[in-house]
Amino acid sequence: MNVRRSVAALAISAALCATAAPAAHGDDGKRPEGLYGTKDPKFDGVWRQSLALLAQDAVGVKPAKSAVDWLAGQQCADGGFAAYRADTGTACDPKKGEFTDATSAAIQALAAVGGRSAAVEKGVGWLKRSQNEDGGWGMNPGGTSDANSTSAAVGALAATGLDPVEVAAAASGKTPYDALLGLQLGCSAKAGQRGAFAYTSGKGEPAANDLATVSAALATRGSGFAFDPAGKDDGKSPEPLACEGKGGADRTPEDASEAALAYLSTTMSGNGMHLKSATPGASKDQPDFGATADAVMALAAGEHSAAAARPLQWLQGKDSGAAAWAKGDPGALAKLVLAAHAAGGDPRHFGDADLVEQLNATGPKPAEEQASEKEGKEDKKDDGGTGSVWWIVGSCAVAGMGIGFLLSGRKRQQL
Repeated sequence: MNVRRSVAALAISAALCATAAPAAHGDDGKRPEGLYGTKDPKFDGVWRQSLALLAQDAVGVKPAKSAVDWLAGQQCADGGFAAYRADTGTACDPKKGEFTDATSAAIQALAAVGGRSAAVEKGVGWLKRSQNEDGGWGMNPGGTSDANSTSAAVGALAATGLDPVEVAAAASGKTPYDALLGLQLGCSAKAGQRGAFAYTSGKGEPAANDLATVSAALATRGSGFAFDPAGKDDGKSPEPLACEGKGGADRTPEDASEAALAYLSTTMSGNGMHLKSATPGASKDQPDFGATADAVMALAAGEHSAAAARPLQWLQGKDSGAAAWAKGDPGALAKLVLAAHAAGGDPRHFGDADLVEQLNATGPKPAEEQASEKEGKEDKKDDGGTGSVWWIVGSCAVAGMGIGFLLSGRKRQQL
């Protein structure tokens, strides 16, 4: 009787083994299908998803279809995007729930990965309808134009092949560049702030804002978040704002970008090659890794590779803390990937970190990894190689051996 019970138990064990192995490959269920990152996406779901897709595409990684589907599925009926829609079946609030920055980032990402022309076209239509009379954009439709939102919109237009100069407000004929150049601090500002951008126009004297400046410096080059590295340049530093003659009144968008880059280069040189955080409540000496990465991209877009290499080297340094800041955060990882790529660096060898591998790990497996895994399964049923799977296989082998020994012993008893 004991032998029979043991045989039955081992047989059940073997049967369980036969069905348990495939379960080891199941999804952990910690994130909605297709979404990057496990943190609450309430405020940055679309933004971080867009940056992740852009970064992967920039370095030749084909994102998973589920990741692209998730982003496209966040689009509102009128073409705009909210920060995040937990229930995509509920209509968006056009006046409060849709954001220029989220829409612009999503347009850039969907345009980069391809195959979503209808969504991209709807998004561009939303931007055109939301443009202010001064040529710029606010955070929400109808809001006061600010440098960050306007710059993001310029990037979206450029990513879809549109010249921002040709996207003018119907009532005034003003372009996004008119709005941006109106926010740049000119020759009447203190010498150390000339060329910087204010976040928005307001009462009193405009104040230099580093986040606005890095955004505008990139946008006035007609560039979005992702672009091919420009290569080496002649090593010249960015040209400061020219205040002779007409005092820079006739400056072009390229002149404005050069002046902004000169301000950023000088500011970073004085801070040990990085920008400092301007977040309320943060330490004044705390580095702003995201803004520094944006500055690297802006310098690279302005074809100042030598100037871009210095803050990039700081970001890659062990003592900067940039890799630790970005770890596990798809948006932060994407920014570092895009900065390294733009400046001609290798994001797979970012100091001691492989940023691309880390970014891929925050979301669904990229398409080529899925294809490779599928091919491996066709050649070999078990391609997992994980300890848990091999433990199951070993347990099954032991169970099979146990059944054999018991059956053999039972036969001997019968003889």
